[in-house]
Amino acid sequence: MAQNPVSPTSARSTNYSAAAARQAILERLTPVGGWERVNVRSALGRVLAEDVIAPCNVPAHDNSAMDGYAVRHADLAPQGESTLTIVGTAFAGKPFSGIVGAGQAVRIMTGAPIPEGADSIVVQEVTRAAEGKVHVPAGQRAGQNLRRAGEDLALGGVALPAGKRCGPAELGLIASLGIAEVAVRRRLRVAFFSTGDELASIGKPLAPGEVYDSNRYTLFGALSRLGCDLIDMGVVRDDPQALETAFRDASANADVILTSGGVSVGEADFIRELVNRLGEVAFWKIDIKPGRPMAFGRVGDAWLFGLPGNPVAVLVTFYQFVQDALQALSGVSPLPEPALFDVVCAETIRKQPGRREFMRGRLALVDGRQTVRLAGAQGSGVLRSMSEANCFIVLPEERGDVLAGETVQVQIFDGLV
Repeated sequence: MAQNPVSPTSARSTNYSAAAARQAILERLTPVGGWERVNVRSALGRVLAEDVIAPCNVPAHDNSAMDGYAVRHADLAPQGESTLTIVGTAFAGKPFSGIVGAGQAVRIMTGAPIPEGADSIVVQEVTRAAEGKVHVPAGQRAGQNLRRAGEDLALGGVALPAGKRCGPAELGLIASLGIAEVAVRRRLRVAFFSTGDELASIGKPLAPGEVYDSNRYTLFGALSRLGCDLIDMGVVRDDPQALETAFRDASANADVILTSGGVSVGEADFIRELVNRLGEVAFWKIDIKPGRPMAFGRVGDAWLFGLPGNPVAVLVTFYQFVQDALQALSGVSPLPEPALFDVVCAETIRKQPGRREFMRGRLALVDGRQTVRLAGAQGSGVLRSMSEANCFIVLPEERGDVLAGETVQVQIFDGLV
């Protein structure tokens, strides 16, 4: 697969800002090759490999947007009430076959084709009907409550562009065109493993000094939501030979390698050294908290993201940097811009200027306005803070302490975790 080279060796020791790290990652990535045709239901979560072209108009014919009466606007008096004779009924699946003549109206249901001769729909709520007549008040507009043929999609137009990830609405739109299959990009192959002699598998008793490996399960959940093909390589011990074997196997079978742990400066942190020998490291430090030690580079033809070992830092770095990188490699275009919203902070938050911090927060509606406060302890190992939070409180590099009542920016978790 064709890849763009990483930056020169001289840049690897530089501390990147969050914005610079995101740019440095995304500017190097190109979508993986390969595609397949799948049925509409199987397209959920997949990325379109080509434009979906409308083979027909949607809607296929002029139809009513409301339940009411199809009338000729010329028959309605500009002042006072107009009385028209009801000559039939039009249903969505059973249109009125006649012609609406002068002084006539047709009872019509939402979605029913507009009868010949009629040019406006009067909603039933404003009318009175009795003894075969309908009484229409003044003030009706010509052409009101009509949906024109091709209003949603015109024959031959692009219904959905290549690069669009298909959600529920996209499946419905494709089905509305009568299309049974679409071309989608192949799934991204991601190999992931945790590193560390202290990690124990779940279901086994902990030996002294051990902790359960939670990061692989966190990454499994995050990657599964992106629809990746996953290669779970388990736990790799802090042994250079074992790590080298894992990297070689992963790079031979995956587009992306995700690791957690082993990227800081400890004596047993081998990831950076190995990647430099087997491939190349673009950078390995970002001025953020939590998540400062994060490596980005290549091993063979696979992109590498070496995430920190602390559980919260894994999620922060994944959602701030890795998720969009995986979407770019999957062919998603354009990438969604990170959405930040201004909210009043309900408590004082201590912060030293210098790094961008992603604190876990809890949005709540208080006295009619949205406020945010910290979601428990903020240590990078306190995974419970992510479970109890519904947003990140994003504090930029230059900001210091936040006082209660001041405005902060938040990034909601909806769509993230």
